[in-house]
Amino acid sequence: MDDLTLPKAQPIWLRIVQYPPVRLGIFGVIMFYMLGFSNNFMGQAAGQIWVQIAIVIGWSAAGFAVYSWLVRLIERRPVTELALPGMGRELGIGLVIGFGLYAASILVLMIMGIYRIVGTNPVSFMLTAIPMAVSAAVFEELLFRGVLFRIVEEWLGSWVALVVSSIVFGGVHLMNPEATMTGAIFIAIEAGILLGAAYMLTRRLWMSMGFHAAWNWTQSAVFSGVVSGSDSDPGLIKPVIDGPVLLTGGQFGLEASIIAALFCTTTGVILTIMAVRRGHLIQPFWKRSGQPVGG
Repeated sequence: MDDLTLPKAQPIWLRIVQYPPVRLGIFGVIMFYMLGFSNNFMGQAAGQIWVQIAIVIGWSAAGFAVYSWLVRLIERRPVTELALPGMGRELGIGLVIGFGLYAASILVLMIMGIYRIVGTNPVSFMLTAIPMAVSAAVFEELLFRGVLFRIVEEWLGSWVALVVSSIVFGGVHLMNPEATMTGAIFIAIEAGILLGAAYMLTRRLWMSMGFHAAWNWTQSAVFSGVVSGSDSDPGLIKPVIDGPVLLTGGQFGLEASIIAALFCTTTGVILTIMAVRRGHLIQPFWKRSGQPVGG
């Protein structure tokens, strides 16, 4: 047989770093530090909205570039999860649904007399939430869906990836100043399923980034809510919120509300069903004959 027809053997270092746990560690550490640096940069520029916006644009571009470089260097494939065709549609759908889910939750609280509007702030108050909303959407989705969910899914299948990424995503929110265990559990269920399902359905990160950015921005910039137990500036609406923690989310924010959990989890389940019906479910490696573990 002609040697030219034989596949070229990969170098040993590449085979090592392509092994899913190793790859997960390399990608995860790098993107986790980029997320941390983003939060640090935002904090250093507190009160300087245009500086923060410039920082988040530049650092997000760096995040996309580093992620893409890692994929091409280690996985040796096109970065399909950040493909531009379809980006506008998927991002737009995520933004609209993310806004709608939060607004619907507040509407229920208003009907129940728990959330009352007592005034408004200048429209400029809505700007202050943009940098952190964009930063969280970009870097948390790159880390938790682009790295954690995707690599675990390639290795152990979609269902394990959904469980693992949801638990880890909820758990890291315990690091926030006003975090509660209830809030972390609710986020793991409602946001973990919703954001993971968006990736499963589209096989890209744009829709989950849209969900993430719109929810955080609407929560803080429009309805002056607490974002996942973090410190938040007041937004457009001045509210008075008075009701049981199970409905309001208390000090953690609306993510810890049973109302938000119902809306977001239901949406996530619907997206998951759509993904399964479209044949987007990935089996664990031992059920995929002839396919490499690294995907």
